[in-house]
Amino acid sequence: MTVPRKSPLPRRRLLTATAAATGVAALPAWTAPPRPVGGGLEVLALLDAEGPFPRPARPTFPGATEADWARARRLDPAAFGPDDAWLLAFRCFAVRRPGGRVTIVDTGVGPANSPAAPWAPVPGRLPEVLESAGIDVHDVEAVVLTHLHEDHYGWAVLPGGEPLFPDARHLVQRTELAALADGDPAQSYVVEPLRRAGQLHAVEGRHQLRGRGGRLTLLPTPGHTPGHQSVLVEGGRRDVVITGDALVHAVQLAAPDVAYAPERDKEQARASRRELFATARERHALLATSHLNQPFTEASWGPDA
Repeated sequence: MTVPRKSPLPRRRLLTATAAATGVAALPAWTAPPRPVGGGLEVLALLDAEGPFPRPARPTFPGATEADWARARRLDPAAFGPDDAWLLAFRCFAVRRPGGRVTIVDTGVGPANSPAAPWAPVPGRLPEVLESAGIDVHDVEAVVLTHLHEDHYGWAVLPGGEPLFPDARHLVQRTELAALADGDPAQSYVVEPLRRAGQLHAVEGRHQLRGRGGRLTLLPTPGHTPGHQSVLVEGGRRDVVITGDALVHAVQLAAPDVAYAPERDKEQARASRRELFATARERHALLATSHLNQPFTEASWGPDA
């Protein structure tokens, strides 16, 4: 997700409730970790921050109808604030294998001085959330960055430029790296430090991470950005599709053809979103969402569901 630079926004209260589904769990704020779920892979939702988007909702999704908005309000009522405000989460995910090795998907808004600071509710709390989940940074063997927008890579490096996860490969689509504009803050903030540390790994297209307990498949879902990717997690009690910003608001869950104004290629984003939802429906998989106010939801929505 990306927006025009604006002044910092006030931070809303952080979530304190637990949301859970079979084989997946969402951490309650920064307190105790969820109870373990047996067998296979475990997917944990890690809430880095939450707050209002700088733009009102309706002009940000200009193609949505009144019926689409009504359906979206039923799906995610917490997203609807006063005066057409869009209230959203900034969420990462951890996929934990039997034995404790972990893959992180996205790293949130980051610390107070991160590139997301002009518009997002920094500082995020990912380090504390990881601790509450019992995840040490040395447990993390891979970090998947769905794309290089500042609210998705903020904690990949610390303020001094060193990687937060010192032993992890950081996986980004080669297309995403190639599409970065000169002067994009992602270059100096995250790409160059990870490259210097030998931890940046470019992948091309569909890419599998195999290991004990199941597998993760990186799925190209371009459109939001040229090299956007989502993640299919197989091997838990139920498959999970981690969407990244292929889905940013419940109005797109209600009506997948509704475009998000800052999407780089809206037609491509629509096609990616529909294909991703079809994959989830075929597998009876849950969607794990970065910005909806509930971390896990069914894919059986939309006009053709």
